[in-house]
Amino acid sequence: MDKKKISTIKLIISIFTSILFLFPLIWIILTSLKSDLEVRTTLSIFPTKYIWKNYIDAWNYTNFGRQFINSIIMATSVTFGQIITSALSGYAFARLNFKGKNVLFALVLGTLVVPYQLLVLPIYVMFSKLGWIDTYTALILPSLANAFGIFLFKQHFETLPISVEESAKIDGATRWQILWKIVLPISKAPAVTLFLLTFIAEWNDLFKPLIFTSSEEMRTVQLGLTTFQEQFSTNYTLLMAAVVFVTVPILIMFFIGQKQFISGIANTGGKE
Repeated sequence: MDKKKISTIKLIISIFTSILFLFPLIWIILTSLKSDLEVRTTLSIFPTKYIWKNYIDAWNYTNFGRQFINSIIMATSVTFGQIITSALSGYAFARLNFKGKNVLFALVLGTLVVPYQLLVLPIYVMFSKLGWIDTYTALILPSLANAFGIFLFKQHFETLPISVEESAKIDGATRWQILWKIVLPISKAPAVTLFLLTFIAEWNDLFKPLIFTSSEEMRTVQLGLTTFQEQFSTNYTLLMAAVVFVTVPILIMFFIGQKQFISGIANTGGKE
């Protein structure tokens, strides 16, 4: 088989795969433009009439403005918090020598196998006694450190030539200055990777806001989506329109940072 035929086959497979993965999003968008009656009575993919007013109704159905602000505050704070703690810890494990480093690093990685749901009860009791339930503190604090982020930065820092840091030491730079002025500026790939993974995870998180919030003012967008499903019925058109609102910011962020994301994941395995 010549190279031209192989390229054609690869192109066909790529197009088919793209359509397969994009179909759910396309279906959501098209469903959001239908009438509720049409969704319940027909199986057609395309709406007979495009009802753009569904997006206005979906936005007004629940307090989406406030919920977007809450989600942005939670996701952004946790994301930048994890980048800072992961960079500091990853640099310490990659460059510093101290007693018990390997054991401590193994314990950090061991936390990846502990389900977050097992920790919720003691965290809830502690936050309740401190008066932090239904606050941004309860939404942000439990997720400020992440073992995967520490592993990601450690693996990346070990691929960097140590000669650059030694030159900075000779010039009188401290460890702190080396990290923030030399190492981190050339570590965009792991930073963007962790940013995207953490922001998406926090944006889509339903469990934590459900446990740690009780008032309507502290709801996030994921909790807002649950309001479209009532006890005996679901308004699918408005729900799909709301899903589009929630999904679009994530897609935009991923397309902007996909190059650095792929680079960060590809270089996670070990030294280059």
